[in-house]
Amino acid sequence: MNVAAFLRRHRVAVLLSLLLLAPMLVASSHVPARSEAGVGMHAGYRVQDLDWVDTTRGRAVPVKLFWPDAARTGKVPLVVFSHGIGSARDGYTYLGHYWAKHGIASIHVQHVGSDRALWQGNPFGLVSRFQQAASDIEAVARVRDQRFALDQVLAGEWGANVDRARIVAAGHSYGANTTLMAAGARVVRDGKTIDLHDPRFSAAIVISAPPFYGDDDFRPILAGISIPTLHVTTDDDIIRIPGFGSGVEDRLKVFDAIGGAHKVLAVYRHGTHNVFTDHRYFDSREVSEQVKQATESLSLAFIDTTFGGPAGELAQWQSGHRALLTRYDAR
Repeated sequence: MNVAAFLRRHRVAVLLSLLLLAPMLVASSHVPARSEAGVGMHAGYRVQDLDWVDTTRGRAVPVKLFWPDAARTGKVPLVVFSHGIGSARDGYTYLGHYWAKHGIASIHVQHVGSDRALWQGNPFGLVSRFQQAASDIEAVARVRDQRFALDQVLAGEWGANVDRARIVAAGHSYGANTTLMAAGARVVRDGKTIDLHDPRFSAAIVISAPPFYGDDDFRPILAGISIPTLHVTTDDDIIRIPGFGSGVEDRLKVFDAIGGAHKVLAVYRHGTHNVFTDHRYFDSREVSEQVKQATESLSLAFIDTTFGGPAGELAQWQSGHRALLTRYDAR
């Protein structure tokens, strides 16, 4: 049974489940746990909210830009980050702050068709809103949001200071799916291949990657991805929304199926699916901080290593986080 059929048949049960989950998902998606100094200047970088509109599609594309001072004197790497369902551009600011402090720019894209507005309005319309947000149409629109945001950065005042050989796609949950599509995943729907590969991305970071619902074998979808990828998950990384549920085994299937000359997997012992967002809801403070700090430094080591940094940096990260890991795989 496909997702749409499941939702139609179990409409009441799904609605009740989503109503119970909604406050948790809203909180975990976009309320900062760490103090956010707001838009403006920070030590070594600045943060700016930009409310763009893609006029060709008539679609708003709000973004949050983290811009390091290092760009004043040279070219910097750029990460284009995509949020999970029900979140927004300010749902993963801890990563943006961390990267900016280390001389990496990032732009966090808000996808208006699957952002925090999903949880607002008549609760009896929640199922249909969720179904639409998870549709193939929105999945494609999200990749185009990502592409548009990258176009804007490169064509704007920042473009001259972006190292175009070091542009990284990244995302969590639904955003990981968006990232995989931009990295070269090819999905067949109704006999037609959806190919949204953006060759400007030289690496990808996928956190809590969900499965491609409706497909059992991910290899035909992911084998064509040729860029280096970092995969991050936990033993307790479970999506519990009816019709879209999946566990860590799906994250591992994505890792195993993906192509590319270099791929890295880190599986933490603790942490729920939402531990990677700014807010701490399901996890203890200790677990939340451990996982976030480990993910920050792992992403930095991956980016550095991918683009010619010290060869032993990832191995050093693994050694320093051995107690937190149940699995680490670098190929």
